[in-house]
Amino acid sequence: MTVVTSRPPLMEEAINMMVDPSTSVKDLALRIPNATRVFEKAKIDYCCGGSRSLAQACARAGIEVEKICRLLAEEKVKASEGGESSDFQSMSLTELANYIVEKHHVFTQQETVRLVALLEKVCSAHADNHPELLQVQTAFGTLQSDLDQHMFKEEQVLFPYIKQLDAAQFNYQPPPRPPFVTIRNPLAVMMLEHDAAGDLLREIRKLSKDFAVPADACLSYETLYAALEEFEVDLHQHIHLENNILFPRALALEDRAQAVMV
Repeated sequence: MTVVTSRPPLMEEAINMMVDPSTSVKDLALRIPNATRVFEKAKIDYCCGGSRSLAQACARAGIEVEKICRLLAEEKVKASEGGESSDFQSMSLTELANYIVEKHHVFTQQETVRLVALLEKVCSAHADNHPELLQVQTAFGTLQSDLDQHMFKEEQVLFPYIKQLDAAQFNYQPPPRPPFVTIRNPLAVMMLEHDAAGDLLREIRKLSKDFAVPADACLSYETLYAALEEFEVDLHQHIHLENNILFPRALALEDRAQAVMV
């Protein structure tokens, strides 16, 4: 039986009252984590048109203000609830691989598209005065291309093998025949690619002077640097889960399975 949980009525009412539609879009963008994502999806201008109230901006975009208020309120609730509490070591390899794909691969794919568009917008407006933005754009373009190929190889080849290895152990079956002789080979490649991604993140941080927003920056510029820093944090966690948990456990499992077969 599926149990559907819901917030108590008083909590629902409190959430609905958390965002005042008379507040300016710019103020909401500055105060609420991830508000700019809500605005971008809703096609609400939070930069040049940021002085409008949320109610005015929603009317202009043809969107129900109550819907946007609720989305913004939910972002406030998420921020107040804190970070991850998952026990990654206790997950099966299949669960952990699925978590990495659903949490970090999806985030990376969505954010790279968003950041490429933001970089184009900010470079068009500010690159004349801040030429380092063009270098950031080039470095991030390389990072996006590398990550797309990297995640494709993980999702299509490496992770399926890890899941098969995990299932074989669970079902007391012989290990699957790997398409790469041993898992050591793709793991070495993946970790080298992780190192390259880390180098690009450091380059972007250096070029942006630790994501320091210049005095003449618009809100899109501020959003870009905040998003790049958030992307960096997520990718660090992503790489940590693979390098330090998933990969060593998968290698140890393959070693044990092969030892049994000898």
